[in-house]
Amino acid sequence: MAKELTSKEENYSQWYNDLVSKADLAENSAVRGCMVIKPYGYAIWEKMQAALDQMFKDTGHENAYFPLFIPKSFFSKEASHVEGFAKECAVVTHYRLKNDPNGKGIIVDPEAKLEEELIIRPTSETIIWSTYKNWVQSYRDLPILVNQWANVVRWEMRTRMFLRTAEFLWQEGHTAHESREEALEETERMINVYADFVENYMAVPVIKGAKSEHERFAGALETYSIEALMQDGKALQSGTSHFLGQNFAKAFEVQFTSREGKLEYVWATSWGVSTRLIGALIMAHSDNNGLVLPPKLAPIQVVIVPIYKNFDQLAQISEKVKVLVEKLKSKGIRVKYDDRDSQRPGWKFAEYEMKGVPVRLAIGPRDLENGSVEIARRDTLEKMVEQLEGIENLIENLLVEIQGNIYNKALRFREENTTKVDTYEEFKERLISKPGFILAHWDGTYETEAIIKEETKATIRCIPFDSVEEEGKCILTGKPSKRRVLFALSY
Repeated sequence: MAKELTSKEENYSQWYNDLVSKADLAENSAVRGCMVIKPYGYAIWEKMQAALDQMFKDTGHENAYFPLFIPKSFFSKEASHVEGFAKECAVVTHYRLKNDPNGKGIIVDPEAKLEEELIIRPTSETIIWSTYKNWVQSYRDLPILVNQWANVVRWEMRTRMFLRTAEFLWQEGHTAHESREEALEETERMINVYADFVENYMAVPVIKGAKSEHERFAGALETYSIEALMQDGKALQSGTSHFLGQNFAKAFEVQFTSREGKLEYVWATSWGVSTRLIGALIMAHSDNNGLVLPPKLAPIQVVIVPIYKNFDQLAQISEKVKVLVEKLKSKGIRVKYDDRDSQRPGWKFAEYEMKGVPVRLAIGPRDLENGSVEIARRDTLEKMVEQLEGIENLIENLLVEIQGNIYNKALRFREENTTKVDTYEEFKERLISKPGFILAHWDGTYETEAIIKEETKATIRCIPFDSVEEEGKCILTGKPSKRRVLFALSY
């Protein structure tokens, strides 16, 4: 199977596409720009969902669901929001089909035109804030801490599975608060939740920071993001949290009576991550043999493959494995025993290597005699032979070790590919010779940001929270700068 993968050194983009297909994660659909997420890919998304959902609930949030369709007039209420999404909107204009009177199949019934067109949600701020108007009268009704798991549509012209598709799955949090300070605390809290998840579950190190004014979410006063570095040296925005101020409350007249008896506008946030995280998982860790999955998100953490010549041997192995499977399951380990007789062991080894299963066990007749088992690690491709007695404890510890090793490998890669530069020439040379994260001074103007982007395709990923004040000069204009910002090529 690995031989069917284009090597990432040869063609990183094709390697990625091959891997999505060969690992059975997703495939292109009959609808242009949309994908079918296959069971194995969706199982990874379910693991992500479950972890994030619990993290949201642990911070006081509840799940709800809002309509897929949004009246067009809602988008005109917040000017910068509609400007940000206008070119990506899919629009519903009619509500009925009919048979073509000329016998040429089905046509849209011209008499079934909607009085007002409906937008298929690209994001839900407008429909949700029109709803919150009915939910909020007093400060006693606040805060509202709501999350939605949903699909959205953004009409992308150039698509790539998981990274950028016309329809994708995500969650979007939308919260309403009594004060500016409370909303800002929520915005920061949720970017920290995302960073915690991506680092501790996905094993991907991230840099947290604020977006430049031009890169903010449409309608936001502040946008925080987490930025991850992929193995080709490009950045992937892996989650965002937005402080919306009172923009949407004013647009939809969401007011409350304060503790002092005054009528005030509510303060808002929104935040979200999507199936793009699966793309990040693939590109941050995988190799030319296939996926490398961190154990916490692997649908199958341990696979057991029997090696036998006849069914008597298989029966003896299966009897022993049955006990081992129960011991592993009792420790909460997701284990699969693959005793299919339709494929040879070598084929199964290649299949599970391609799918990134963290630990593979192989048991044959000689192992039964010796009371041993062969263990193969997906992260390092190392093999070892260990005694079956107490193997469940060793595997439990091994999964923790693999999770940490995958993270540390990604962290080393990021550190080795993060550079400080002080001149524009050095900046451009670095982007060509060794792309990665670049920390450089910027004068804070949109004009400079736009010129750098146009000339190099590199963008300001964020202004890192942990950046220290440092006197310097903008790499392009030479104007004074107080701190370095994070530049990179990106997806």
